[in-house]
Amino acid sequence: MKQQYKKIDEYIKNFPEDVQIILKKMRQTIRKAAPKAEEVISYQMPAFEQNGILVWFGAFKKHMLVPE
Repeated sequence: MKQQYKKIDEYIKNFPEDVQIILKKMRQTIRKAAPKAEEVISYQMPAFEQNGILVWFGAFKKHMLVPE
């Protein structure tokens, strides 16, 4: 069974240090752009929600999903 995340920190800790650094920078950038948004896990990926999902972000074995 796949890992079930409840918090973004749990998701980030699942990756190697170099990927964690990138994910943390993405998280900070999103927080800065949308300070009132709430951090959530949606579809087992980190997301920010404010009147619906604003953005998801994540990392995968061969690529990273970056917000547009």
